[in-house]
Amino acid sequence: MRTNAMVDEAVEMLSLELHGQRVGYLAGYQSGRNVLVFADAWRLDTARPTLSLSLHPDFPRAGELMQMPWIRQQRLHPWFSNLLPEGALREWLAQRLKVHPDNEFPLLVSLGNDLPGALRVSPVSPDAMPDWVLDHRRRVTPVRRTAEVGSGFSLAGVQMKFSMRERNGRFHFGHADEFGDWIVKTPSTRHRQLPENEATAMWLAQSAGVDIPEIRLIPLSALKGLPAINLPDEQVAYAIRRFDREGERRIHAEDMAQVLFRYPHEKYDGPNYERIGRLMREFTVDGLASVQAFARRLLVDILLANGDAHLKNWSLIYPDQRTPGLAPAYDIVTTLAYLEGDHHLALNLNGKKDWYRLGEDDFRRWASSVGISWPAIRTVLNDTVTRARDRWPNQLEEMPMAEAHKTILKQHWRSLAPEWRIDAPQA
Repeated sequence: MRTNAMVDEAVEMLSLELHGQRVGYLAGYQSGRNVLVFADAWRLDTARPTLSLSLHPDFPRAGELMQMPWIRQQRLHPWFSNLLPEGALREWLAQRLKVHPDNEFPLLVSLGNDLPGALRVSPVSPDAMPDWVLDHRRRVTPVRRTAEVGSGFSLAGVQMKFSMRERNGRFHFGHADEFGDWIVKTPSTRHRQLPENEATAMWLAQSAGVDIPEIRLIPLSALKGLPAINLPDEQVAYAIRRFDREGERRIHAEDMAQVLFRYPHEKYDGPNYERIGRLMREFTVDGLASVQAFARRLLVDILLANGDAHLKNWSLIYPDQRTPGLAPAYDIVTTLAYLEGDHHLALNLNGKKDWYRLGEDDFRRWASSVGISWPAIRTVLNDTVTRARDRWPNQLEEMPMAEAHKTILKQHWRSLAPEWRIDAPQA
């Protein structure tokens, strides 16, 4: 019997599926409350595909995490919140939908066709909403309505970037029922020649042994169907092939902010590079190789003056749908070119962030904390710095990075600890 305390409240619902199996349901209430409830069949299936490392059967408290609903107000749970864009792209989307940027359920609904990784969302009609999901909302009588999942895309990050389909050298936005196979970043109105900076940093990283996806610099004229956005007077965009797509196949992936249940605004806080390294060692398909690749990439971040290797810029990928590996590198940028005087890593390494104070001994202590023998890490670091010294000075001269940024990077190389220093001719 209905009491006077009970009120009507509209609710929309999404079904969540991963590799054709239902994960559960996400209910979005008019008041802003969002409730995720896992399906029993999913929760009790120890052979299920992995949605998040934190929910893997071998991960501590995984079963406990799935027994109770995940309830948040306005924002979604951090794992889902991290699927959504930040910054200018979020503002643009919120304005288009006429919702507050922190009201995340409608953002997810709008972007549900092309999410990062392999998660798929679909609307649940009012008469198909399971009562056991709605039971978690008390003192209301849900008024059921259908969520209309949009055909948009979602990419995490603060820069304006778009999931696009490449066909014969042209990149198409607004690709109907198809998902994008490239991420395209347009020039920045704040940071001059950012596409050239990122492409150069990524190519140098690859030369030092870092695994990266295919990348290109493409003329803006090759981009078709972009929305009306402010662009500077620059002529090229940066494109990187999506590692979570292979033809028409979705490959699941998640960033470390998702794994550790940290909201995007917490991506510089809390966990350090030791914590990430231990997760790599304990849970990836080849723990030693993953940690070695992680160490190589950390050193490259120092060598390239990249201060933005935060939790969201490290990802796991699940090629076999269950066991994670370290995803290819992305978002490596010489941030010193834009943040004069800021010479810090995004997270702590051996309790430090200042890359001019980080030396071989800090990596030795890091390796000990991660649980990997120092010789296995030292070999990788020596190989990385040898490649950089042998190749980078000449390669940089041929790279598209702005000359002023090249000068900053060369000076940075000469200022590092002696074991990492790279000799480069004065500009």
